[in-house]
Amino acid sequence: MKTFDEKHIKNLVLAGAAKSGKTTLAEAMLFEAGIINRRGTVEEKNTVSDYHEIEQERAGSVYATLLHTEWRNYKINIIDTPGLDDFIGEVAASIKVADTVVMLLNAQYGLEVGTELLWEYIDRHRKPTMLAVNQLDSDKAHFNQTLEQARQFFGNAVTVMQYPVNQGLGFDCIIDLLKMTMYQFPPEGGKPKKLPIPPEEKERADRLHNELVEKAAENDEALMEKYFDKGSLDEDELSKGLRIGMMQHDVFPVFCLSARRNMGSGRLMGFIDNVAPSAVDMPPEMTEDGQEVPCDPDAPLRLFTFKTLVEPHLGKLTFFKVLSGEVRIGTELDNAQTGTRERVNQLFITDGKMRHPVERLRAGDIGCTLKLKNTQTNQTLNGRDATGSIEPIRFPAPKVRTAVIASNKQDDEKLGEVLADIQLEDPTLQVEYNKELKQVILHGQGDLHLSLVRWRLENMYKMQIQFQPARIPYRETIRKPAQASYRHKKQSGGAGQFGEVFLKIEPWYEGLPPVTEFPVRGTEEVDLPWGGKLVFNNCIVGGAIDARFLPSIQKGIMEKMAEGPLTGSFVRDVRVSVYDGKMHPVDSNDISFKIAGMMAFKEAFLQAQPQLLEPVFELEVVAPEELMGEMMTELQTRRSTITGMENTNNRQVIKARIPQAELDDLYASLRNLSHGKAKVTARFAEYAPVPGDLQKKLSQVYEEVR
Repeated sequence: MKTFDEKHIKNLVLAGAAKSGKTTLAEAMLFEAGIINRRGTVEEKNTVSDYHEIEQERAGSVYATLLHTEWRNYKINIIDTPGLDDFIGEVAASIKVADTVVMLLNAQYGLEVGTELLWEYIDRHRKPTMLAVNQLDSDKAHFNQTLEQARQFFGNAVTVMQYPVNQGLGFDCIIDLLKMTMYQFPPEGGKPKKLPIPPEEKERADRLHNELVEKAAENDEALMEKYFDKGSLDEDELSKGLRIGMMQHDVFPVFCLSARRNMGSGRLMGFIDNVAPSAVDMPPEMTEDGQEVPCDPDAPLRLFTFKTLVEPHLGKLTFFKVLSGEVRIGTELDNAQTGTRERVNQLFITDGKMRHPVERLRAGDIGCTLKLKNTQTNQTLNGRDATGSIEPIRFPAPKVRTAVIASNKQDDEKLGEVLADIQLEDPTLQVEYNKELKQVILHGQGDLHLSLVRWRLENMYKMQIQFQPARIPYRETIRKPAQASYRHKKQSGGAGQFGEVFLKIEPWYEGLPPVTEFPVRGTEEVDLPWGGKLVFNNCIVGGAIDARFLPSIQKGIMEKMAEGPLTGSFVRDVRVSVYDGKMHPVDSNDISFKIAGMMAFKEAFLQAQPQLLEPVFELEVVAPEELMGEMMTELQTRRSTITGMENTNNRQVIKARIPQAELDDLYASLRNLSHGKAKVTARFAEYAPVPGDLQKKLSQVYEEVR
């Protein structure tokens, strides 16, 4: 395979809402470049990028897939990404290593919510962005409406490069404002005829061309002077101004496509070659300690790993971008995060499942290798003289969760191993072995995301599993002081057991006044691992209980706090004062006082108006204004409290507080109500009291299952 220098490598990510045509466009680009000799379709399940079984079954992308083309002495690496929010992690990783984003807009539906979600990641990395209005051959295509929606969202940076002459079922003509030419495509698509702009379109084309020239000129002082002198710019000058504008996020060029009929893809690729920036044009990557990493093949070698794929019968593939230097087969690298050394024994560039061996890859290029032992996604591999780790990809926090168990208990160990492999591939999936809830919990981006995990377990690893509701991590506390005593006495031949404890418990809060009714001889404050505090006071006088038994009493209390009397949940924020008791000169021992302390605490707790607490989350729902009524109704049926509403970017934002018990299936419910147009985010806020009727119900359930 040919090795390209850093100036002739373009890294492109295809992004957009589901069904906007990304995979179809990728197929057309590979066909135009001669990488494939026949275009596959999503419907026929034979595209290069959607090669995974689950993608073919779903007829949609699930994974980001790396492809490449060679076009007019340039190499274009293409990453085809999923369009659903459930798989946003694949998109976030791809945007991190891309130099240009092509965002597809569906001409039938305009700017969709999926597009807006993607923009958060594009804008965060300030990636040059092109807008491609696709499906202009649809009978519902509306270019001008889509363009207006884009301008409302992206602003004046939206710059028309092309517009369709005859959108709809007869679509076959595009007017190109850079070339000032009309392209007319044959019915089967492919190479167009170059025709003069029709007289009836001349006025519009001239006006838009002048707007394009002004937009290019305003990005560079020298170009602006030439524009003032000549009244126009030539094509090379236009290209220079547009490239500068793209890198400054001041120009988002708009192109026209029918990817399905292969109309417009060649011109798009030509613009990517001639105008879109390469890695060497982009600002240097930064290490976490502030070092610049310019795209230079002569600089120390650095690789950034952005994707991991575990292939059955093959092993682990690690995808990376060469940020600087040159990597060759046999290169040894140090993992900046783990400190371990890795050896690159194989190098590939890929087109979907096809891997093409190469001897080396230079700065700016993207490739993969097999069987790195200790390297994962989001890590930096350094060659000699390179140090530091690259700023990592910031993946989104999970939105939904479920508990998972193996149907066959003999598969428990295997389940853990397989989930670890899946999590290795997908950093947006979190696998939690929760000792408190006694469940293995999967945290994901949505129900579809978790369903993909289930599909993989059942179809790829041949494991039968069950999803169950994830339990709620309730907490228990008290609302008033109470006193209790307990005598533990046991005699069964030989040495017996005896211990008696008197104690008082109180609700603890920051600033609680010190105990005055008993003399406090010692206080220990315990920051509980599950949150909150236990304040333990030794108020024993006159030797009623020997000091050596106080730790055992505290241990017994801690054990009961780890399995509270109401629901078995953790107890928090309690002050305990042990003020009296009795010992036996022979039968008293540690176990006796541990049991006595535990049981006295339980009795006092049940007299102290016990209160169950539940985790409450801050919720934000973003949706079109016309859906607000349904959104509000759904939230109000789930014990939520609306805390505010505002309008942002023509969307309504609802802010609310909601218990976690009501949250777990809310995401799917709101997405169904909004047909995927709602964005939901939630973050933990605090623990708050559970309503009395619900507390009673949960306590009864706990008693029944004990």
